Amino acid sequence: MGKENIEEYSAGYALFRKTVGFWHDNIYYRKVITIGKENINPDHHLIFAPNHQNALMDALAVVFTYSGQPIFLGRSDIFRKKTIASFLYFIKMLPVYRIRDGFSSLKSNDETFHKTIDVIRNKNGLVILPEGDHAGFRRLRQLKKGICRVAFQAEESQNFGLNIKIIPVGLEYTNYRRARQVLTVVYGKPIEVSEYHQLYREAPERALNKLKERLSDEIKKLMVHIESVDDYEAIDELRSIINGKYSDDIKFPKLYRDRNLISKLNSLKTTDPGKFNRICSLSLSVKERARKLKVTYKLLDKKKHPLGWLLAGMAGLLATFPLWLFGNIFTLTFFAPPELQIRKTKDPQFHSTMRFGISFALAFIFLPVYLILCLLIFSPWWLAVMIFIAIPLSGIFAWSYNLLFRRITGGFRVRKYLRDKNKDFSALRLNYDELVSLISELKDE
Repeated sequence: MGKENIEEYSAGYALFRKTVGFWHDNIYYRKVITIGKENINPDHHLIFAPNHQNALMDALAVVFTYSGQPIFLGRSDIFRKKTIASFLYFIKMLPVYRIRDGFSSLKSNDETFHKTIDVIRNKNGLVILPEGDHAGFRRLRQLKKGICRVAFQAEESQNFGLNIKIIPVGLEYTNYRRARQVLTVVYGKPIEVSEYHQLYREAPERALNKLKERLSDEIKKLMVHIESVDDYEAIDELRSIINGKYSDDIKFPKLYRDRNLISKLNSLKTTDPGKFNRICSLSLSVKERARKLKVTYKLLDKKKHPLGWLLAGMAGLLATFPLWLFGNIFTLTFFAPPELQIRKTKDPQFHSTMRFGISFALAFIFLPVYLILCLLIFSPWWLAVMIFIAIPLSGIFAWSYNLLFRRITGGFRVRKYLRDKNKDFSALRLNYDELVSLISELKDE
């Protein structure tokens, strides 16, 4: 599978996608939530437009939640080496050339554009990240015109007969960089490019801007969008501090709780700026005090930390310590090595991509080795297979073990603060309780 026939169905890619998708959905992420798939009609000519905050993981979020074989566009500089380029074409990726790549290289975009027409006509689905580049902020930045230009020019080349639909996509990660987080993918209602055909014939630039504005508005509705630059840190942190305290009637996904909270805060900023500023101030204060005291928000949420419960938890940790040791075969083999490479990477938004890619590559290499070793060492064969299956399962257990360990040790730390009547902890407690009270008032309005 190369660039020339990238729009054709590939059985090899289908197998590869299935294998990598299992790692993506079940191992790397703790949970992948997909909403709005009913808005996707595979018989239509589709362009997917997700927000772009987490490097390659954003494109993969669409690839592994959409049932087809979509093609997505990527920066041309990663195609420089022939071997890498061949692999990128295999995973259905096309290069886009930018001004920074040199004016002469921009001519190569003509070839890419003609391929995108083939992709759209073949109903594969085309993934374009309309912000152009990524940024680790829960905010939709100004969209580039490229996605709208591709849609209009593709329609124009076919005498406006394709009836292309742009699917806005909202992506939300509970944490951008860590493994075992929750990914939420929301597919919005399609935007019909045909609505802007007449305007495009009369005033192309105006049509591009109108479609771009519409797409921007629709994506914002599907993601966690914090508009304020000045108050960004406070509002973003508030999402973690409050967690389940706000909009408890919406159990999951957290994306909707966050959106409701932000919407209330936006209104409050206009109606009661004093109260809004107090909430933001408390959010930053709680963040800083909790960091210094090494206290998580889950610990603050609990008024009491019974000694009996903490001792029982510690006993459970001691009893399952051998399983934790066994589970580290998995974590150390697949998730520790990527950290060495990550340290060399300046852009933190590539950390998740590297963790995912390197961990999968290591799994592809070592899991067959582990299977062979299990079959050679253990007998009968079914016991060997069970032990082999236990390796990744125990690795996931080790991750949960570490969370529980931090929670229990944190509980002992809080008890010590209470026993010593620590002034900093008392101030943190007061700030946290006031913040929760203010947010509860918003909830009831």
